[in-house]
Amino acid sequence: MAQGGLLIVVFVVLAIGLAIAAPFLIEHYRPKMSDGRRGSAPGQFAELSQGVTHFHLRGPSDGPLIVCVHGLTTPSFVWEPLAKGLVRLGFRVLVYDLYGRGYSDRPEGLHDKAFFNTQLNDLLSRIEIEDPFHLIGYSMGGAIATGFAAAHPAKVRRLVLLASAGAKLRQTPLLKIIRERGLLGKWLMLAAYPAQLRRGIRAEREAMTASPEITQGQEDQLAFQGFVPAVLSSLRGIMSRPMEGEHMALRQAELPIIAIWGAEDDVIPASTMGNFASWNRGIIHEVLEDAGHGLPYTHTDQVLAHITEFLPAPEADDWGHDP
Repeated sequence: MAQGGLLIVVFVVLAIGLAIAAPFLIEHYRPKMSDGRRGSAPGQFAELSQGVTHFHLRGPSDGPLIVCVHGLTTPSFVWEPLAKGLVRLGFRVLVYDLYGRGYSDRPEGLHDKAFFNTQLNDLLSRIEIEDPFHLIGYSMGGAIATGFAAAHPAKVRRLVLLASAGAKLRQTPLLKIIRERGLLGKWLMLAAYPAQLRRGIRAEREAMTASPEITQGQEDQLAFQGFVPAVLSSLRGIMSRPMEGEHMALRQAELPIIAIWGAEDDVIPASTMGNFASWNRGIIHEVLEDAGHGLPYTHTDQVLAHITEFLPAPEADDWGHDP
């Protein structure tokens, strides 16, 4: 083979190798979440069994507690508008960053039901929450909240699900590869997901369905090492199957549940309520006709109205038990 031809082959091999390695190298050299980067964060931090968790507990110390669990890509700041409204009404509100998001650590391992249950149990123990509380889950957080309530029904007074995951398993050929094909799936996730998420954020920004703080905060997550792997681990874990068994267990426990949906939601369509209804006919369903997926921050007042109608009012509550 002529020297020129050999150089071309070497160049092609190097180019292919670089293309294969690039997503892993980019991820490796992203900055890590650190104590220094947490310096300006609101709220508090707790060193738990799986790592540091960022949380914010606000509202009257004797108010009924509401614990809020965010979704796949939006950290705890997604709750800011709704939390302010709940606090004004007299509730005590706990929001926290799931591992892999926001200011919390990025531990390795499968992000399944047990993983997220451990994080919440550890946090509740650390801040000495012993009485039962209300639990709200948004998007993937709905699946996490459902799993937690099914495992610990005595700890949860009432459950609120906003555009909740855990019904139909969203599956496309690409998602199937990402979920099931190990290293190849991870490569695809690292290579393709950041651009896909940015497109979704840009569309939300252009439609002006979210504040600049929300969209910028979402995009900022991509800058840190461990965020995209955490999303992948959640897709392979808590988001890998319908939560039929958990919903049937909650039906047996007779836990009061309300599910609120966006009629225009193209991420988790409102039609998935049919799955929940077939598993637990006791769930109350409410549909917001002009809403998409961002219920906590795009339709805060409407969501707040449904939640406060469903939960016992703080002034009428005996702070620990439903009437």
